[in-house]
Amino acid sequence: MGVRAGTTTAYSFGADTEAIDDYAWHFDNADDEYQPVGKKKPNPWGLHDMHGNVSEWVLDSYTKTGYSIDADGKLIANPLVWPSELYPRCVRGGSWDDDPDRLRSAARRGSSKGWKVQDPQLPKSIWYHTDARWLGFRVVRPLEPPSVEEQARFWGPDLERVREIMEKQRKGGR
Repeated sequence: MGVRAGTTTAYSFGADTEAIDDYAWHFDNADDEYQPVGKKKPNPWGLHDMHGNVSEWVLDSYTKTGYSIDADGKLIANPLVWPSELYPRCVRGGSWDDDPDRLRSAARRGSSKGWKVQDPQLPKSIWYHTDARWLGFRVVRPLEPPSVEEQARFWGPDLERVREIMEKQRKGGR
């Protein structure tokens, strides 16, 4: 995961929040809004704003238990909880509206319908989140192009309802 950048500590820069202001925008230093990217120190991979600023949409569904554990009680490497419903999806990394302890590499929260209450579109968009101003995403590109099978697995819509909505929007229907 890009936030950790190969580290095993709570934050990519260490285990505590002592240096948080050097690396992250959060509730106490962001003036109640997200900030331009790149004004804080990067993580070890050179990526900026991986802690704080905006929470990041990720692929998997949100579960209370977090990650999968194998039969020996060990955390499964690169776990993915495929969504079976539209809510809750998982966002990570904390935002400008969170306290420093919520900016940990493993910080997670589940999405809800309430994040798009003010969406003016009818029907409501599956992507428009007017009430989650602290939410964003990162555009990433794999080093090696994925196979056609990998593309279908990770890049295609994962819910039948999402497919229906996307198809309707492509055709210009409401």
